[in-house]
Amino acid sequence: MVRKRSIGVVAVLTASALGLAACGQSSGDGGEGGAIELTITQNAIAGGKNAAAADHIANWVIPKFQEAQKAKGKNVTVKFIPSGVDDEQYKTKLSLDLKSGKGADVIDIDGIWAGEFAEAGYIKPLAEVAGPEADSWEGWQQIPEAVQGLATFNGKKYALPIGTDGRVLYFNKTLFEKAGLPADWQPTSWQEILDAGAKLKSSGVPVPIQINAGTAMGEATTMQGVLPLLAGAGGEVQQDDKWTGASQPLKDTLGLYQKVYGGGLGDPRLQQEAKGRDKSFQQFAEGKVGILLEGDYFWRGVVNPKTGVAPMADRDQVVGYAKIPAIEPGKGIRGQDFVSMSGGALRTLNPSSKHPKEAFELMAFTLSPEALKEETKDGNVRITPRSDVNKEILAGEPLLTFISEQVLPLTAYRPPVAVYPQVSVALQEATAAVAGGTAADQAAAEYQKKLEGIVGGANNVAS
Repeated sequence: MVRKRSIGVVAVLTASALGLAACGQSSGDGGEGGAIELTITQNAIAGGKNAAAADHIANWVIPKFQEAQKAKGKNVTVKFIPSGVDDEQYKTKLSLDLKSGKGADVIDIDGIWAGEFAEAGYIKPLAEVAGPEADSWEGWQQIPEAVQGLATFNGKKYALPIGTDGRVLYFNKTLFEKAGLPADWQPTSWQEILDAGAKLKSSGVPVPIQINAGTAMGEATTMQGVLPLLAGAGGEVQQDDKWTGASQPLKDTLGLYQKVYGGGLGDPRLQQEAKGRDKSFQQFAEGKVGILLEGDYFWRGVVNPKTGVAPMADRDQVVGYAKIPAIEPGKGIRGQDFVSMSGGALRTLNPSSKHPKEAFELMAFTLSPEALKEETKDGNVRITPRSDVNKEILAGEPLLTFISEQVLPLTAYRPPVAVYPQVSVALQEATAAVAGGTAADQAAAEYQKKLEGIVGGANNVAS
């Protein structure tokens, strides 16, 4: 899932276009029998942006939660504070509110903002705000450890994950059959991907392999290209408080780009086009691309037979999918044979909430099996963070089940820090250089020079 780049907290706080008005704030004495008022906000609004999510909170979560609290003898009312703006505007307003001790009790944020907000002191570990029950919440037992990583910063849980995704290799079974490749293809090394690409090329496939590269595709290049490959080579963009420079894993990653785009297995010109990613989608749907590295959005939103932007009527019969292999078995991060990358959103507590325990109960309620099943019915099916819920709601969704059961347990995430977007652009530039003919090792060295300038010098970079 591609996310818009976040901007630094310092820049956020200098913004003057938005005022310091709070999203909403708890009130009431909170004493025995006293009224408790809570607020919850997300970047969603009825009839507009993320309307289904807004409707779910306003029309189902709030009345059900208030009813449950009443049954416990608590007089709790909840108000939904909608928003429907650009993600950066939403982030700016949250930052200003949290800095000034205002804002809603329960707040949704992009996972990539978590570390930045934590470092600024805008959010705190859940257990520090709501008490130890936050760490003992029953839902944690149903959330894979890798997915919990999305909500974890410096070893502490700062939020609850409310959704995630995963990246896989898609392939066209019809083209594979013509090239003599199996319909149940599952490569176990990068060389097997290249070998499949060579067979596809020999059988006349115009674009055997598409791995996003260059700056025109933006974060899609990083999330659907560099980072999963880097993980497959045993590296991470940031590790042990150091940023990865011209390391062997990065050289291996750029080396694969060189073999794909320098070896005639991919279209380097496509990586430079403003609408290159959209064009690659259309080419895949038309049977011109053999192998494509993408997220589950590709299956749900691109080649979806009913609602896709490049619909494939025969998607379920023609489109295959496989896990992304490590460069060689056992050589991926954590010694894994297969890897992936994920994005996602979080639900967190405002440290200034007057009723943090009840606010946490509201958060937990939104991620109860009952609430998630309600939210994902009527065509709104998606991968939830809970394995118990996914087993039920994804029963008729083979790709989403595959990602939930086989991909999420081995996934990884981008570092949730303010400087990451600049690092991401530098990685995109490195892939653009390689796709344009620059040697992998040279592109890696040039990347390291840029990286040192971005992250504060060579002392913060490991190579």
